[in-house]
Amino acid sequence: RRPTRGRRRTRLPADELALFTRQLATLLITGAPLAEALGTALRQARKPRVQRVLSGVRARVVEGRGMAAGMADFSAVFDDVFRATVAAGEQSGKLDAVLARLADYTESRQALQQRVQQALIYPSFLVIMAFGILAGLLGYVVPKIVQVFTTMHAQLPLLTRVLIGISGFLRGWWPLLLLALIALVLGCARCCAARPAPGVAALSAAPAVLRAPGARPRNRAFRAHAEHPHGQRRAHPRGSRHRPAGGAQPAAARGAGRGHGARARGFRHRRRAGTQRLLPPMAVYLIASGEGGGQLEAMLERAAQQQEREAQGLISTALALFEPMTIVFMGLIVFIIVLAILLPIFRLDQLVR
Repeated sequence: RRPTRGRRRTRLPADELALFTRQLATLLITGAPLAEALGTALRQARKPRVQRVLSGVRARVVEGRGMAAGMADFSAVFDDVFRATVAAGEQSGKLDAVLARLADYTESRQALQQRVQQALIYPSFLVIMAFGILAGLLGYVVPKIVQVFTTMHAQLPLLTRVLIGISGFLRGWWPLLLLALIALVLGCARCCAARPAPGVAALSAAPAVLRAPGARPRNRAFRAHAEHPHGQRRAHPRGSRHRPAGGAQPAAARGAGRGHGARARGFRHRRRAGTQRLLPPMAVYLIASGEGGGQLEAMLERAAQQQEREAQGLISTALALFEPMTIVFMGLIVFIIVLAILLPIFRLDQLVR
């Protein structure tokens, strides 16, 4: 049966997702069956939305559909990468290790989001205050000052005329501009809340799948790598055809399919990942080195750590630059406003004549 629209729209904060993912991983590591672990986590949950998610997933597990199939009913909570990784863990028999890896990744992502939010408090307050001051200057102060010069019917400097036009536009259209600003802020917040690219999460969980016993090393390595860097494929027994996990994106699924064909013809992971440009060159090189030396799981883990360090470095740099750039930008705007007001004063004698 198809999941209801309410299920698909159910959302969970990152801290709640990390909490019950960690609980499930801990229960599975102790040897508890999956349905029993989900039931225990369900009884411990206090918030209705968490209970709704766990209840839906457990119902699918009891039906024999698997945990990944149950997560597909809650696509707003579990993205394609999460579901494909869980499916690979189920097929490889390492669901506990995969969930532990996903919990680690979710917790680190939550910590990073909190650090970004805390670092943006002061710049956001600064931006709000600056825009409020600029709105007051352009909406009330500038018209009062410039009115003195416009009554002289003299040619004002270009910068002053532009400032007068902006001031009139703001006074006439400020309700629509306010709505547009609110929509922009909400859109930016939604984009920032969106899940990051699948590379780090996928590579982080891949080593746990690669350590699963039973499969031949190279086939096992290919299955994990084909699943996780793309984040859109379910692990499958050897010889079966690839098919997307629930909700997989077509483009990434086609990429995984092309990768499987290339692997079957003898191409290495490095060439496939490099030609499709799904991973940066350093990660591709590490994967190729691990494949050649029989240490693919270790190299995947190192590639994930390297990707995470790069992402954290970029975010830290952006946060460090945001505050001074905001101050410089607002100072430049104030300088232009003051200059537009002072230029007619400097030419006051000519205007009088």
